[in-house]
Amino acid sequence: MSGSSRPRLVMKFGGTSVATVERIRIVAKHVKREIEAGYDVAVVVSAMSGKTNELVAWCNEAAGLYDQREYDTVVASGEQVTSGLLAMVLSGIGIKARSWQGWQVPIETNEAHGSARISGIPSTNLDEGFSRGEVAVIAGFQGVEPKSGRIATLGRGGSDTSAVAVAAAIGAERCDIYTDVDGVYTTDPRIVPKARRMDRIAFEEMLEMASLGAKVLQVRSVELAMVHKVKTYVRSSFDDPANPNPGTLICDEEDIVEQQVVTGIAYSKDEAQITLRHVPDKPGVAAAVFVPLAEANINVDMIVQNISEDGKSTDMTFTVPQAEFQRARDVIDKARAVVGCDIVEAATDVAKVSVIGIGMRSHAGVAASCFQALASRSINIRAITTSEIKISVLIDAAYTELAVRTLHSLYGLDKA
Repeated sequence: MSGSSRPRLVMKFGGTSVATVERIRIVAKHVKREIEAGYDVAVVVSAMSGKTNELVAWCNEAAGLYDQREYDTVVASGEQVTSGLLAMVLSGIGIKARSWQGWQVPIETNEAHGSARISGIPSTNLDEGFSRGEVAVIAGFQGVEPKSGRIATLGRGGSDTSAVAVAAAIGAERCDIYTDVDGVYTTDPRIVPKARRMDRIAFEEMLEMASLGAKVLQVRSVELAMVHKVKTYVRSSFDDPANPNPGTLICDEEDIVEQQVVTGIAYSKDEAQITLRHVPDKPGVAAAVFVPLAEANINVDMIVQNISEDGKSTDMTFTVPQAEFQRARDVIDKARAVVGCDIVEAATDVAKVSVIGIGMRSHAGVAASCFQALASRSINIRAITTSEIKISVLIDAAYTELAVRTLHSLYGLDKA
């Protein structure tokens, strides 16, 4: 770090936190608190709530098939507005601040416009800003593709990723991600009122929670935090700026003293199930099904295969995101002649419920008790997938809330 020797902090504020100029004034108070605590601060902001959707709608109205680079130019403007407004408000309360667009930092990306990945962030410009005593107010969700010099956006939720990447680049002590909830909960409090806010959660557990339906953080931001060991807090911008809650710390496994067997229950209703009946039981068939899906960039999750009644063929079941369901059906229909299956069945009224916890590595019987508890509630399991730290079951969507409540109680997550 050059210039200032003060510790550094990145604060990220999402769309609901900056939804109005009045909300932006409250954000400025959160920033002022951390400056007074002795930090050099970089703030990463999202577009004001609803603005990105409005910009995307304009793109769709302007052209059915548009150049993705021009799409990025349009949708990146939402964050540009917020960064300028927050810099104005901070200046108005006596705090030196300047706005930075992604290309000015620069946040360098690859060429995948619309869902670009960050390739590097030189910290020189931000270092100079800190040495001048400025708060850096950075437009999230965007960067620049260096070869063309064009704006590139990082995909939905990309501001979380921007914030963690900036924190890694400037050597920040931590990255605080402010949302409309005050931390990470053991499950969705709207389903289980007794759900508890966790003080700490391991990177791996948060990665599973984020990828399995918990909407608190974007998956890529958690991956980045884990790789670069960036201590990340989830906090609420709706707390009193003078006395906010500490939120939930996402950290290394070693930083968690008391590990519970199960940390949380996640769920997702955005699933669709496809079953291929009477698939010939021979080498290469699975590849004939899943390679075309992969080439179409369709993410396949649960896969179950079992021998059909005749003993000569197999039944193959797998799940895809509901948004990709029709495309997946089209891909499978094209591959049917090669695969040789005679029946394709599909269901979109399904949900995935997942039990997550690093403590499962050293405890037997977690899966057995899960299956037993669901059976006692007459909840049928359509498919199962497991890893070292998670068990996911596919069930009928109508039973989602009951399953989540049952498992939350089963593993003692209701108790303080």
